Amino acid sequence: MEILIIIALIVAGLILFLIEVFLVPSITLAGIASACSLLYAIYYAFSDMGMQAGFVTLGIVVLGIIGITVWVMRSKTVDRLSLKKELNYQHNPLRDIQIKAGDCGISTTRLTLIGNADINGHLIEVQSADGFIDEGTPIEVTRIDNNTVYVKRAGN
Repeated sequence: MEILIIIALIVAGLILFLIEVFLVPSITLAGIASACSLLYAIYYAFSDMGMQAGFVTLGIVVLGIIGITVWVMRSKTVDRLSLKKELNYQHNPLRDIQIKAGDCGISTTRLTLIGNADINGHLIEVQSADGFIDEGTPIEVTRIDNNTVYVKRAGN
């Protein structure tokens, strides 16, 4: 009966560890419950079944955690969850772009003070001087200051 209890605790602990790694990757109830279950399985094996059973249980738990960790790292799940977008930061984004006050364009994202717009065929980051501006709204450049392009709704 003791062996079944230990096996159940180990299986529950490893399943909770898997949930912790895959579904909620932070310290949550699943991680705490996993640690408690695995530690209690080791404690129970040492206290009720002796040193040999305790070390066997400890080895199984360690191999299980290592096995799950290796499986997670080798699986494509981590690749599917990871961010693949590249950031292309430019120190001076307006260097090769000819934009001046009075040029017109269209907002390509919602300008919640800052967003993207297409002005003279260039997709650039702009700042609204006219509050929130919806996507697809015609805009006009009001000024350019310190590599920041300020826009307002066209016709205002």
